[in-house]
Amino acid sequence: MDERVRVGLVGLGRMGRFHAANLAGRAPLARLVRIVDANKKIARETAEQLGGVEWSGSYADLLEDPEIEAVVVASPTPLHAEMAEAAARAGKHVFCEKPISLDLQRTYQVIEAVRSAGVKMQVGFHRRFDPDYRAAWERISAGEIGDVYLFRTSLRDMRSPGFDYIKGSGGFFADVTLHDFDAARWLVGEIEEVTAFGVALSDPGFEEVGDIDNAVVTLRFTSGALGVIDNSRVAGYGYECSSEIMGSRGTLRIDNHRRVAVQTLTPDRMCQDYVTDFVERFADAYRAEMEHFLDTVRSDREPEVTGADAVAAFVLAQAADRSYREGRTARLKRETRDGEVFYEEAD
Repeated sequence: MDERVRVGLVGLGRMGRFHAANLAGRAPLARLVRIVDANKKIARETAEQLGGVEWSGSYADLLEDPEIEAVVVASPTPLHAEMAEAAARAGKHVFCEKPISLDLQRTYQVIEAVRSAGVKMQVGFHRRFDPDYRAAWERISAGEIGDVYLFRTSLRDMRSPGFDYIKGSGGFFADVTLHDFDAARWLVGEIEEVTAFGVALSDPGFEEVGDIDNAVVTLRFTSGALGVIDNSRVAGYGYECSSEIMGSRGTLRIDNHRRVAVQTLTPDRMCQDYVTDFVERFADAYRAEMEHFLDTVRSDREPEVTGADAVAAFVLAQAADRSYREGRTARLKRETRDGEVFYEEAD
């Protein structure tokens, strides 16, 4: 009996194609049945590259296919909520790229649709599945560094994705800092205060679309620990995602953003390469998060990253945006429902 999970995928942009390649050949628990994109030429060409999986230009074809058990939603952000909700109502488990929606109420509607349908939903916070971040989390959880005093993280893109993308991204904090908020909660704990500062320095086009290209965010955790996040869309030198967690007994540093751990030494300088983007840096994490999703479907257990985690990160991003625009600290409050923590702004 074939124990593989029969999967359909919608959205064949960069992340969608990457997920499709993982599902087609790098995830032993997956059997990629069908891929969908509104651009039929892209769908057909990608299907050929993947060895001839079925393809379509219609999402309805995927939803109506009784063979498909689970759907990976990698479409543009404005379509996430509609497609995730439709998949749940069709009785299919859902892996949804972040964010579920740029509207908080719409996010709650999707979570309710998933709950009512009795299916699983995992959100694409890949950093939780990266081997380095995972090892840090395990050491923190085991108490190896004692009480956490300080969390620091940098997330910097080499270059901006372009203003057509930025206009629909939901803003800097929802698009860039979202992963840092999730990592902060996961590694350290719940957050009660956010203060954000942002600027547009590299191109006047950022101000024209009402966005920024660099930011610093400070956090206060409920434990009393402090956090500092720095982000940039235009770092220039390469892609970087590095973190440090300082505790009473030790400090952890995560700094794996190089292709190879080889330094070139010459009489007057030392050189070491950098990766250029998040896909290159987190290739193992993207594969591992998909394997985790498939395992939750096949073993009938809840995923580690849920809709509540998506809500928390998005509310924190909204709080950061409000803090930046209003020049004040934003405070958060939380409530626990069915064992999950849900965030909302306190003021």
